[in-house]
Amino acid sequence: MRNMSSIMKLANQQGIIIPAFNVPYLPMIEPVIRAIVDMDSFCLIESARPEWIKFEAKGPRFVQEEFAKWAKPEYVRLHLDHVPVIDEDHETVDYLPIIQEAIDVGFESVMVDGSRLSLADNIEATRKVAELAHKTGVPVEAELGAVLGHEAGPLPPYEELFESGKGFTDVGEAERFVRESGCDWLSVAVGSIHGAISGAAKDQKKVEARINLDHLQKLHQATGIPLVLHGGSGVQKEYVLAATKKGISKINIGTEIRHAYEQALKDTGSVPKAQDATYDRTCWVIRDYFGINGKRALLVD
Repeated sequence: MRNMSSIMKLANQQGIIIPAFNVPYLPMIEPVIRAIVDMDSFCLIESARPEWIKFEAKGPRFVQEEFAKWAKPEYVRLHLDHVPVIDEDHETVDYLPIIQEAIDVGFESVMVDGSRLSLADNIEATRKVAELAHKTGVPVEAELGAVLGHEAGPLPPYEELFESGKGFTDVGEAERFVRESGCDWLSVAVGSIHGAISGAAKDQKKVEARINLDHLQKLHQATGIPLVLHGGSGVQKEYVLAATKKGISKINIGTEIRHAYEQALKDTGSVPKAQDATYDRTCWVIRDYFGINGKRALLVD
């Protein structure tokens, strides 16, 4: 069976997207896996540090223990999402022990987020993680540019952000970053935004974002590695489908299924009903949004 490095490279070559579903609540893991299997697709389940701090996922070991109950590696693998060097509250994070813990308990790929650092410091932090992870064959995702949305304050109007290109990943910096950092995949900023994770805004519907496809293509040509889109929930479908042909191989999906779980739990008070809502929404994302149902064998077998 292929490892995650091989699967991502194959996805990149074939223009097939790998959705990565964030699970801020541990009971979401089972219905997400069930949906992935029933849709005969290949996806990731991922967990990020903000989901342990601001929600109820607790941490890498807890996520892995729940994942292991339902794991089907021919359909789904476990990825460590955002572990920041400087977090959304501008606090310094001791990131290397967190990443080491995730590798030790069985995460098959990891991410370090040094995007709030200078370019040189981001390269250095990512290189440290790459040296650590590559010892056991674990691929590393990094981030360059600013995918906004996790910050505490309100965002500027989306159209203003998109037209100005504020925070977009610089092409020349991306080429240098990949060459010097040792990362295997790169999360780039090309128009998407994160769903809010704090305050009243965390319950609000996300803006329908777009992707600057020309800028994305330049980034892919400059880096030559699989690219990742964070903040994938709510991006207009035609842009997502086009982005898979221009270098995006993994898209993070959080708000879309989190809202389904939270709303059903709020309406019914029932975790099983919230799980059913998560299952239904995950199936919709795979089948109706990405159209990758039935394509698992193209990546894994």
